[in-house]
Amino acid sequence: MSRVIVMTSGKGGVGKTTVTANLGTALARLGRSVVVVDADFGLRNLDLLLGLENRVVYTALEVIAGECRLEQALVKDKRTPNLSLLPAAQSRNKTAVKPEQMRELIDKLSSSHDYVLIDCPAGIEQGFRNAIAGANEAIIVTTPELAAVRDADRVVGLLEAAQIRPTRLIVNRLRPDMVAASQMMSVEDVVEVLAIPLVGIVPEDREVIVSTNKGEPLVLSSNPPLAAQALQRIARRLEGETVDFPDVASLGESFWERAKRFLNQRVI
Repeated sequence: MSRVIVMTSGKGGVGKTTVTANLGTALARLGRSVVVVDADFGLRNLDLLLGLENRVVYTALEVIAGECRLEQALVKDKRTPNLSLLPAAQSRNKTAVKPEQMRELIDKLSSSHDYVLIDCPAGIEQGFRNAIAGANEAIIVTTPELAAVRDADRVVGLLEAAQIRPTRLIVNRLRPDMVAASQMMSVEDVVEVLAIPLVGIVPEDREVIVSTNKGEPLVLSSNPPLAAQALQRIARRLEGETVDFPDVASLGESFWERAKRFLNQRVI
């Protein structure tokens, strides 16, 4: 049975689209057939993070309107043959699509893919209702900040009301040094507030910005940075593997890693 997972957060800017792009790529590299769906009509970004923006011809809106076939709108990722993208329309807003239409679209995708990952827009309005319409699981992505966790808690309640289960948690952009200095919520604090199972911890990583600008998911790196390793572990956990969580302190950049980065950046 296909797994349809909505990636949501409530608050914007927590790295949800980055997680969606990398998690979809990681699952595809494990041999699964994956389609990532950009449900943020009017403000699409998933195509940019995957480096597929120049290959978008049709979008989900044209499929829903009957102006093209679903297969025509799917953009295949040549670097990862098992991965496809269904882009959102930039020219229309979230009210252009109804939840029933999204549910029908997701049902079609789930019949031919192992995983459907839906990148949900920020907020809890029409875009949120569209994104969760066809989902049978959810992953909450939050940063360890009070505002983000409070918004995530609100979303957890809405998902429970919509009977979308299971709902799991990814704590993104963790800074172990700030946690140690009591300047950031710990993973344990976030889990205690949200009371949902933890599926992954992704550390703050400067390479995320580099990969986003290049349109190359982190997990494709031949020498994956810490964030990419964390996302690969999440993919394996979703596949049913028992993968231990590393000690949070080990997720921080070591002195030698900082020194190596500094030396590599020096201009001689």
